Amino acid sequence: MPSINNIKLARLSQHVSFAPLFFALFLFVNINHKVLADNDPKAFDPVKTMQAKYAAFEPQLKQNQFNRPLVLESAEIDHRLKGDIYAVVNYPIATVATGLNNPEHWCDIMHLHINTKYCHVIKGAESDSPATKLRIYIGKKIPEDLADAKRVEFNYMLATSRPDYLQINLSADEGPLGTSDYRIILEAIALSKTKTFLHLTYSYAVSVAGRIAMQTYLATVGHGKVGFTITGKQADGQPDYIGGVRGLMERNTMRYYLAIDSYLDSANSAPDGQLEKRLLSWYSATEKYPRQLHELDQSDYVEMKRAEYVRQQAVH
Repeated sequence: MPSINNIKLARLSQHVSFAPLFFALFLFVNINHKVLADNDPKAFDPVKTMQAKYAAFEPQLKQNQFNRPLVLESAEIDHRLKGDIYAVVNYPIATVATGLNNPEHWCDIMHLHINTKYCHVIKGAESDSPATKLRIYIGKKIPEDLADAKRVEFNYMLATSRPDYLQINLSADEGPLGTSDYRIILEAIALSKTKTFLHLTYSYAVSVAGRIAMQTYLATVGHGKVGFTITGKQADGQPDYIGGVRGLMERNTMRYYLAIDSYLDSANSAPDGQLEKRLLSWYSATEKYPRQLHELDQSDYVEMKRAEYVRQQAVH
């Protein structure tokens, strides 16, 4: 026979609503489902992320100081320098993928940079690592023996290659002048049948010794050099540009981007004319920004790069 207390509890339960309990349980399940989804790599859609970037930058891509659809950003955070370029190129994404998803092609791209003295692709069988590497020598902006240049080995990885999205990663543990943890990331999505939206990231960490070396360079050989970010106006109305280490980062990020664009521009040329077209295209593109990027006369640059290319084919 039920006790009086049990009968009272049973009657009370008929009048108590369990709706608040169920609502709290519903919130708990859905919030945790969202947290799990946000932290699930499969839930991340790089195409949508790039499309959102394009929408955000579209006004700047149409009107900017570069006279081409390009946006450049830089940052210095926690001993790390970073440059980002967002740009629209007049090539289908299939052309971009064919041109850039080959490590040999990246050596041709890196070779255009004025500080690159040599580049050679090392496949897994040639090294003690299964990874494909780009062995690069970085030096001065004039002809230089490889023995005097700094060797940097980049790991090459084709991270993603889909009809609608491309991502290529280059990374290196160490670089010149006390720098380390190099990362070059190239992303691409199709905007139309003939246009592709690119995102290039170039970054590295700087040690205390590296910071001192950079400051010495900027106070001597690099004195007066600037980047592209406008920080104000001079008395005569001309723009003031950012200097220092961020200016240095912006100059090199732009050089690498123009090298990528020049390589794509030459890809359909006859094989025996591609090198010359790349060299002239890159030099012409950099000279559109002489305040930031002029270093050598065209004849000196082309002659130096021809000689380095010949050396690149002979020395492994």
